Amino acid sequence: MSQVLDASPPAAAQADPADQGLTPAELAARYGLTVSGARPSLPAYVRQLWQRRHFITAFATAKLTAQYSQAKLGQLWQIMTPLLNAAVYYFIFGVLMNTKRDVEDYVPFLVTGVFVFTFTQQSVLAGTRAISGSLGLVRALHFPRASLPISYCLQQLQQLLFSMAALLVILLCFGVPPTPAWLLVVPALALQFTFNTGLAMVMARIGSKTPDIAQLMPFVLRTWMYASGVMWSIDAVLKGRDLPHIVKVLLECNPAAVYIDLMRFALIDTFHHDQLPHHVWAWALGWALLAGIGGFIYFWKAEETYGRG
Repeated sequence: MSQVLDASPPAAAQADPADQGLTPAELAARYGLTVSGARPSLPAYVRQLWQRRHFITAFATAKLTAQYSQAKLGQLWQIMTPLLNAAVYYFIFGVLMNTKRDVEDYVPFLVTGVFVFTFTQQSVLAGTRAISGSLGLVRALHFPRASLPISYCLQQLQQLLFSMAALLVILLCFGVPPTPAWLLVVPALALQFTFNTGLAMVMARIGSKTPDIAQLMPFVLRTWMYASGVMWSIDAVLKGRDLPHIVKVLLECNPAAVYIDLMRFALIDTFHHDQLPHHVWAWALGWALLAGIGGFIYFWKAEETYGRG
């Protein structure tokens, strides 16, 4: 027994003389140790997101299914909610304020605007609460946090696709014929989804540190909606008005208005090319790249801070 107790430790357990004088950072680098929860490089972060693509889509679908699970009408509310909003806007703006006099096919015009803006509005609202509203998940599991705002935006895209079925029925009922231009819906939605996701990531980072921003966003988004030509035609309002040039540029190049105009141009045959702002596809692509890439990098830079403090 004494031989066992007095035996010197094996060579492997003894300190390596080469480690003498090395700083903790140098020792960690030598033995391949990394800081727990440290932010990965941008390429590695993208790879991690791609590896979790099935989780992102499943999470989005589960959220969409659970959204109206307690309501008696269930998933019908995915279509009824934007339709009821459109009905209210039609009564207030179309009938009482008579904005429909300047717009041909006003009901398809209005419903398209409501559905498309709601996609952006709900994506931003969901993104604002993506981290602050999922702290239990963020603190319990290790995964790229960008999965959350992306999945919430994917949920809103799925909801929009349900609403699009009702929109197509409305278009047909009001005599709008299907045309090859309807195929432009696909690239327009892809660009808008990229824009929405980037903006949601920006708001997710801000909302993770300042939860009160979620209370302010509905007012900001409502103002944005009124400036985006959802209920009225920007082109008709600008004609004959002596407004400063910068005001006209801001109204026409407003990203929400750009995506709404593209969808109207694709779906409504009476919404002509001359009603679109100049270089509208360039604007749509530019906004998508700016928000998508910029928002992703902005969110990634704070990756290691989410769920702490």
